[in-house]
Amino acid sequence: MPYGLYLSADGAHAQSQRLEVLANNLANVDSVGFKRELAVFQARYAEEIARGGQAPGTGSLEDVGGGIFVRQTKTDFAPGPLKRTGIPSDVAIEGEGFFLVQKDDEQLLTRAGNFRLTERGELVTQQGYPVLSDGGTPIVIDPANGPWQLMPSGAIRQRGAVQSLAVVKAGSPGELVRVGENLFRPLATPEPVAASDRLVAGGYLELSAVQPISEMVSLIEASRAVEANLNMMRTQDQMIAGLVNRLMRTS
Repeated sequence: MPYGLYLSADGAHAQSQRLEVLANNLANVDSVGFKRELAVFQARYAEEIARGGQAPGTGSLEDVGGGIFVRQTKTDFAPGPLKRTGIPSDVAIEGEGFFLVQKDDEQLLTRAGNFRLTERGELVTQQGYPVLSDGGTPIVIDPANGPWQLMPSGAIRQRGAVQSLAVVKAGSPGELVRVGENLFRPLATPEPVAASDRLVAGGYLELSAVQPISEMVSLIEASRAVEANLNMMRTQDQMIAGLVNRLMRTS
């Protein structure tokens, strides 16, 4: 099979994977606190170089490149815009940091602050996962105790009692793994954000960081790249078919 067919097939496959990432970003344009993903491409060495038979950069016929592939998908943790809702249980973090929530037997991180209060006064995510305090215990705001107030530091005051929302950060973005439902699993124990560096806004939500127009332009670009690679595959297939037909007529 011609080498060009392999290169075009690799290109079509890589751009198809990029399309899936972009489509997922666009599907979450209205998801609170959503962070977009990026498909990271990497050039592939030609087969002979990958096997160690040739050194890269020689300029020989074996050093013609091996196409591209998606090495990984990375999360862009740039903050999204804030929107005032006036709902007391809506909370947004300005600057770095994540809320800490409990799902089953593990603690996960999220930027989605569209919390709600249960009938028992538990502060939970939209999926029902408890929101944790600095001490690692679920935040409970008893409605029978009267009004409560959220301070910019993340402290919740109610009738003299104070409990603080856990606001933590990872050592690096690479230590966070997306697990769905707008949650991230830390690969190492997250560190608390210093109280002086916290800025928590009650009655606000951090919206999705996806920019629809930019993502749509990238989606069209990736779609055209897939189509171009498929057209190249069809052209090369027709060339092979024509060559075979000529050989059959002369034999």
